[in-house]
Amino acid sequence: MAHLLVVESWVGSMSRLLPRAVREGGHEFTFLTRDLHHYLRSAPEGTSHPLLAARNVLTAETNDLDSLLPTVERLHGALGFDAVVTSCDYYLPTVARIAARLGLPGPTPGSVEDACRKDRTRRVLGEAGVPGPRFAVCADRAAAGEAARELGFPLVVKPVDLCAGMYVRRVDDERQLADACRAIADFPRNARGQVRASALLLEELLDGPEVSVETVSFGGTTQVVGVTDKSLGGAPAFVETGHMFPAALAPDDAQAARDTAVRAVGALGLDSVVAHTEIRLTAAGPRVVEVNPRPAGNRITELIRHVTGIDLAAVCVDVALGRAPDLRRRETGLRSAAVGFLVPDTAGTLESIEGADRVRAEPPVLEAQFAEPGRTVKAAGSNNEYLGHVMAGDAEGLGARARVETLLSGLRPRVSAR
Repeated sequence: MAHLLVVESWVGSMSRLLPRAVREGGHEFTFLTRDLHHYLRSAPEGTSHPLLAARNVLTAETNDLDSLLPTVERLHGALGFDAVVTSCDYYLPTVARIAARLGLPGPTPGSVEDACRKDRTRRVLGEAGVPGPRFAVCADRAAAGEAARELGFPLVVKPVDLCAGMYVRRVDDERQLADACRAIADFPRNARGQVRASALLLEELLDGPEVSVETVSFGGTTQVVGVTDKSLGGAPAFVETGHMFPAALAPDDAQAARDTAVRAVGALGLDSVVAHTEIRLTAAGPRVVEVNPRPAGNRITELIRHVTGIDLAAVCVDVALGRAPDLRRRETGLRSAAVGFLVPDTAGTLESIEGADRVRAEPPVLEAQFAEPGRTVKAAGSNNEYLGHVMAGDAEGLGARARVETLLSGLRPRVSAR
């Protein structure tokens, strides 16, 4: 039995998947957070709170690395940790620093920091010749205006250190660019209270469908688990409206995406990680959107387990422990699985979701979860505003997405004005 230190977590599906993987592997974990109340507002996506399985729940200032490292050293001396992990993007660099400090397995801190900062990822991949969009890193709005005139509209403007598509916007002119830059500047701290970088990233708008490549790197070798497709909506934002695994791609396109992801992971120097690399399949070939040094979110990890039997949360635990992961596929009875999200386009208060009970009862449904009436609704500008999701599989082929879209079409959110 191993003892893992879990530093912070998301409060969505990965808050369940990672503790479950620890338990199913026969291990135990200590949870460390700066704000326990963040996790106690509700039992996430179920009645049994995942923190009930923790051996210890401890508090420390996880946003202050200088004080955190000696604190964790003392905890390590008393409790003895075999690995350190997190499911929250904002603490991936912190976990890498802790692992290095304690002499535990894990990726190098520099590689994780480069992957978690979109501007640094662009520079590293560009120097390595890994294809991506033309881009500019800008210190402020004025610099962004100058860079936009050089790159040419339309463009995508991004914060360099947020996730879930927050404040990522398509801009078609200088007025839209100024509005997007202002919105980013008005969000100086992320959802965990960490001070954000002020830099802005401008990128050319890429054409073509977007996919993600799920990989596992261990012992200097990167293996591809598969390619997932993605549907987007919410323009001018880039809101993920659904995914299917495996992606319905021509073999050459799938292989090109796989090869590009492996190159990107290697260029960043990532090892001992499960990674989720997003790629646009443009007319000129694959272009890397970003590299995330953690298992895929937004239900992709569950889709992969439904189809292949591979649990990427468990793989994440194994590589964190310095153990070779088991990536053998198992027969599950499904050839594809898909998820679709209920994305609100109006603001107000949720009164009901008509059709929810019928959808839950449909035979192909693997999961169907919806927001409760009374919830405050915002028009979606990122992946954080969903009103629910539906997941379904197909035992015969790549029909899972069509099944999910049919199910979603029967749902009618009723939102009253505030």
